[in-house]
Amino acid sequence: MHVHVVGNACIDTTFRLGRFPAAGETLNATAYADGLGGKGANQAVAAARTGAAVTLWTALGKDPLGAWIRSQLDMELSDVQVSEFDLPSDRSTIVIDAGGENFIVSGVACSEAFDPIAQTALARRITPGEILVCQGNLRGAATNACLRAARKNGTRTILNASPIDEAALPDFGLADMLVVNQSEAKALTGQMDMAAAAGALAAKGAATVAITLGAEGCLVLGHGQAGALCLPAPHVKALDTSGAGDVFCGCLAGGLARGMPITSGLKFALAAAAISVTRPGTLLSCPSASEMAALVDQTELS
Repeated sequence: MHVHVVGNACIDTTFRLGRFPAAGETLNATAYADGLGGKGANQAVAAARTGAAVTLWTALGKDPLGAWIRSQLDMELSDVQVSEFDLPSDRSTIVIDAGGENFIVSGVACSEAFDPIAQTALARRITPGEILVCQGNLRGAATNACLRAARKNGTRTILNASPIDEAALPDFGLADMLVVNQSEAKALTGQMDMAAAAGALAAKGAATVAITLGAEGCLVLGHGQAGALCLPAPHVKALDTSGAGDVFCGCLAGGLARGMPITSGLKFALAAAAISVTRPGTLLSCPSASEMAALVDQTELS
């Protein structure tokens, strides 16, 4: 089963600090590095490493940074469909403290200009039984157009509503599965209890809601399910959580594409994300193809 990931690709600049700075304060980083990133790219690579066939649909600037991003994508993915713009390529700054927590600031000029349905062959390429994965980096209208095209074509949809733009949220009713983290669930629903938040999100139309809970695993509420199901995460010592959500979403899509039931796909995604938080970096932290293969075997045997 084929996975189509529509989303951003960018360069990530990561700074490591002992603690986050206060307002107006300047701190020197203990380490810093550039690397390939972007939620779309991260999720596409994670899905591809599960062994699923993957196409990434993304947007880059006609600048040296865009050329570098494309070269890195081509080393990971066999099918990258790029729309080019006379704009600066997207980039993110990631700040990580000693406990592995992070905050991220992104420049997304290319993502905001990207309209996959109007500018690419996406609507003609997606077919019944395939999987379409979207995030929150594109304009809400562009994301909705992708989800509608998928629904029209009988393509299964996964929406990772991150980052959140409350002024232009995608239509959750177009998502077969909605994935958010605990902070996003609180922001979207105002609910502090995650079971209540899942119910509120399901009421907005998503067929299945998955809320990731960090070290506590994830909570899933499916259509017709009497109550939310909690799935634990493997116990690990976290070093850097910045790439975990993307590993989770990409591996979930890859697991489903390999024929896993939803619960097995979620367990597989949790196991892969647990590996990622023990390593530095966003995409760099993603398990390798051989590690993914071992996780697939463990999941299928459990």
